[in-house]
Amino acid sequence: MKAISDLIGKFMAVIVLIVASLALFVPKTCLWIETGWINYLLMLVMFGMGLTLNPSDFAVVFKRPKDIIIGCIAQFTIMPLLAFGLGKIFGLDAGLLAGVILVGTCPGGTSSNVITYLSKGDVALSVGMTSVNTLLAPFLTPAITYLLLKTTVHVNVLSMFLSIVQVVIVPIALGFIINHFFGKYTAKAADVLPLVSVIAITLIVAAVVSHNAEKILETGVVVFAVVILHNVLGYALGFLLGMLLKLPTSKRKALSVEIGMQNSGLATSLAGTAFPALSMATVPGAIFSVWHNISGAILANILRRLKDDDALK
Repeated sequence: MKAISDLIGKFMAVIVLIVASLALFVPKTCLWIETGWINYLLMLVMFGMGLTLNPSDFAVVFKRPKDIIIGCIAQFTIMPLLAFGLGKIFGLDAGLLAGVILVGTCPGGTSSNVITYLSKGDVALSVGMTSVNTLLAPFLTPAITYLLLKTTVHVNVLSMFLSIVQVVIVPIALGFIINHFFGKYTAKAADVLPLVSVIAITLIVAAVVSHNAEKILETGVVVFAVVILHNVLGYALGFLLGMLLKLPTSKRKALSVEIGMQNSGLATSLAGTAFPALSMATVPGAIFSVWHNISGAILANILRRLKDDDALK
């Protein structure tokens, strides 16, 4: 089972791309996956993340608070401001603008930890950033979204807060508690978790893309350009920030990946909660879900060739 899980994880980008293409161009093949499943699938992924966490994973927060603070500030400033700027430059309509900004204000995705590992980056820092940023998300995601969009569209801040708590915080907390008290049993399930996560993420992508296929095709190349630029510029600015702060290469890699990769599945789920009148708000998250898994795999192959500068540590 571990071999199958590792194989699926290795080719995750290819699998997601194939399924997304099928859902986009032949949506009938994936319409059986209800959009109502998205929250439950996300909860499954978050629960799996919780099962992999233990108190030592949070030790980095106390041992290296400076690194975590840098990561948190960068996460909740660079991506939201990039989203807002790109949306305005490309003249996106209210729905697409809301969707892009929502992607930008969400925390990093769980796949960022895997990509950081494949990049030979600082995995402890990546896990610490993902954990802390996810815990901050119920407060910062609605607040920043409101600040950037209050003059454009109505933002249901309370619904966003409650949705994040339900879909993200509660499942992670349950997984963490179960792992703490029944660690010897959860350790046996660790080999299967990557497989479960990939299946869940693939189903989320298939559901979102198939049910929004017509809308995605209608938007043309503009929204694709915005999503790709948002992601790639996030990688670049994260790495550049690490250079400016003279961080070692392993930390630069973690910062780059963590900032550029977003929990776009959460953004897609929240779009329906926060912007029920804007059907196009789900589109950017759907496209980002596909693209960042592809770009992340490419980035890992590039970053892993960079040697760590021990002199900076």
